[in-house]
Amino acid sequence: MRRIAQTIRLRPERRQEYLALHAAVWPGVEATLRRAGIRDYSIFLHGDILFGHFEYVGEDFEADMAAIAADPETQRWWKLTDPCQEPWPDRGTSGQWSEMTEIWRLSENPSDVL
Repeated sequence: MRRIAQTIRLRPERRQEYLALHAAVWPGVEATLRRAGIRDYSIFLHGDILFGHFEYVGEDFEADMAAIAADPETQRWWKLTDPCQEPWPDRGTSGQWSEMTEIWRLSENPSDVL
């Protein structure tokens, strides 16, 4: 299993729109994420900063991320959510969200720790 943490800024003027979209995420978008091996996906909000965390349980991360990006319903979803977000300048080529580096974890199983 791979744990992924990401961050992005929320445009203050689009806050209510973004929150409303995530109050009722489309079932097809959720199904696509599940098919791609995404589990336990959460997005947290602090001020205008979004923090996302999910677990990846698949075998080919790049292929599964490409499958998500190719899904027509997910593409329609992103057309609504992307304008609500403001990427960090250092996001690189990984898309809208910037990946974060895990530096510490308390695990139930000490052999699971970094």
